[in-house]
Amino acid sequence: MYKRGEKIWVVGVSRGNEYSPNHVDNDAAIIRLAAEALEKMGCEVTMYPEKEFVTKKIEAKFIFDMARDRTTIERLKELEADGAVVVNSAYGIDNCVRQRMTELLMANGVPHPQSFIIPTDGKFTPSIFPCWIKRGNSHAMVKEDVVYVECREEAEVVMADFRKRNIPVAVVNEHLVGDLVKFYGVQGTDFFYSFYPTEQSHSKFGLEAINGETRGFPFDVKQLQTYANKAAEVLNVPIYGGDCVVSSTGEIRIIDFNDWPSFARCRVEAGPEIAKCIYNRIMHKLEKE
Repeated sequence: MYKRGEKIWVVGVSRGNEYSPNHVDNDAAIIRLAAEALEKMGCEVTMYPEKEFVTKKIEAKFIFDMARDRTTIERLKELEADGAVVVNSAYGIDNCVRQRMTELLMANGVPHPQSFIIPTDGKFTPSIFPCWIKRGNSHAMVKEDVVYVECREEAEVVMADFRKRNIPVAVVNEHLVGDLVKFYGVQGTDFFYSFYPTEQSHSKFGLEAINGETRGFPFDVKQLQTYANKAAEVLNVPIYGGDCVVSSTGEIRIIDFNDWPSFARCRVEAGPEIAKCIYNRIMHKLEKE
């Protein structure tokens, strides 16, 4: 039985570099800050790269992770099934794969663009140009996984490329006109940070330029936080980030949602809040035992 003041052993699992396009250093920095904050709270933290975590068959009751590799996610699911506390949950990470994310956000009333999920082995059927075509079976790993098109001919080129790369399903989102706003949050804390992505250092692929110059349309940040926390609850990812588009009338619609992003603009402030979220979930588990 746990006694207050005892050191709690926590395992951290870092993200493989191939899953951090243009953000390797930023992703490494935020998980390190979270680990350091957990140590200050009295935890003993051991860090593993995600592939090493799998090959060494690490077992732990308390885990925080930025996993993306398929084998790591399956291993984390096994540990969760045996009662481990895993933040973010491996099941939540799977929920942020594009197709599943789109289905869950739409089914649960989270404001979202009009969207279609279509197989890539047929013709492009939606008629919502311009639009975005995104690979549906994983997170975006290369620029070609998220493509803006203005006509059916361009869409068919993207579909052919997806087929060539063995991507079986595409998610099609209508293109929303308005200001692109990025956000980061930690569920169960007051932490929430939003900004206009004007700096390329905070972009994976530079696609934000398609939305054009920011006009500064007024919007309710608290409303965005409410939408984001609802999405985090639906997807089961308490440590999250995402993108939304704000229309000229202030309407907010979430266009992307990510499990544990880099928090690059605010990682010094976010690190301790992430640690608090993890620690609170650990303590909740211990106090139930």
